[in-house]
Amino acid sequence: MMSLQLDAQPVPLQVDSEGVARVAGTRITLDTFVSAFRSGATPEGIVQQYPSLALQDVYALIAYYLRAHEEVDAWLLARRAAAADLRREIERRFDPQGIRERLMARRHPDA
Repeated sequence: MMSLQLDAQPVPLQVDSEGVARVAGTRITLDTFVSAFRSGATPEGIVQQYPSLALQDVYALIAYYLRAHEEVDAWLLARRAAAADLRREIERRFDPQGIRERLMARRHPDA
């Protein structure tokens, strides 16, 4: 009798040097994938929307997300909070009010 080979496949995710989780081999972020899945997109619909994704990777990511959604959601929430903190810090240091006018003045100093 032939035996069935059961190998665990790694989750097709990579975290880059800036801490952004992306679907392996693509520029699609975990945030983008989870958002599409949670909005009701089917696996085939996700692949149609993001053609750089392979259908088998989408199914693997769905399985991973269903098993670890609390951990993934907490990680994504922490990333969003860190991004919001960084944005506030940048806006505190570099006032965004009037930025267009300041940039235009630099571009056309005679005006």
